[in-house]
Amino acid sequence: MPLPQSFKAMVVSETADKTFVREIKQRELSELPAGELIVEVKYSSLNYKDALSASGNKGVTRKYPHTPGIDAAGVVADSTTRAFAVGEGVIVTGFDLGMNTSGGYSRFISIPSGWAVKLPQGLSLRDSMAYGTAGFTAALCVMRLSAYGLTKDQGEVLVTGATGGVGSIAVSILAKLGYEVVAATGKADEKDFLTRLGAKSIISREEANDTSGRPLQKGRWAGVVDTVGGNILATALKTAKDGGLVAACGNAMSADLVTSVFPFILRGVSLLGVNSVDVPMRPRTMAWQKLANEWTIDLSGDLITECSLEELSPKIDLILKGGIRGRVVVDLNA
Repeated sequence: MPLPQSFKAMVVSETADKTFVREIKQRELSELPAGELIVEVKYSSLNYKDALSASGNKGVTRKYPHTPGIDAAGVVADSTTRAFAVGEGVIVTGFDLGMNTSGGYSRFISIPSGWAVKLPQGLSLRDSMAYGTAGFTAALCVMRLSAYGLTKDQGEVLVTGATGGVGSIAVSILAKLGYEVVAATGKADEKDFLTRLGAKSIISREEANDTSGRPLQKGRWAGVVDTVGGNILATALKTAKDGGLVAACGNAMSADLVTSVFPFILRGVSLLGVNSVDVPMRPRTMAWQKLANEWTIDLSGDLITECSLEELSPKIDLILKGGIRGRVVVDLNA
């Protein structure tokens, strides 16, 4: 079946007065970069980085006009490599997709084959985007904590930014695996939501953000998944127990980290960095296999919101204000 020469996409453009506008436009196949795979995108998702790109953040996207979307799931429409056959389902997250390469808010993308993961058995295209980069990152955090020896009998595990995409899925995965999860959130009205995800208890953002200036506090956490950075990450380090493990994957609060060496040299705390962008294929595939099988969580109910490409722009504005709960799946079929 021949490929269509034009297709629907979100295009973000910079105006003469340095503002940025989002439009749903027809794009030409010839405008896409050269790549080994052309993928017909069925679903994408909304991440904080997407919102930055869609709002003109030059730290994420250097040149406009641009189509954002760091996540895409679809079927191979054309392939110049034997590694992928036409019609195969694939997941694409990270690398340069949606940053400076035309992204998943588009019916078609053109990518190197090394960016694609074959859709694991047992996982639908829609559900792969319900996880998206957020779920993939949460899985990488849990894999990292597990690899360093965290077990469910060691005590409480803190998840910060728990109502966000990474946080909410991390809470769900850890709870499914039997950990005693404590969710930290600045949204007091979301306690029921976090309890439904499996959190055993909820603490406020203020409780997770120590401003006393003391280099150590009473040790509480056996493990931490921190999605926000800044002083909340510093607080997690100084409230971790002896041998505590802290996986850091985000900077929604701040990219700065002001701490002392005391958590490391007096308690043996480990700070584990988690990068979800250019992950090697072996752990990338392993994470998706776990999400498709033993770590799969309930992706129905109020964890997931769906919208069409035309309905996406207000949600982009909302996520920048911290107003999105859980995950947003973008249905390119709608």
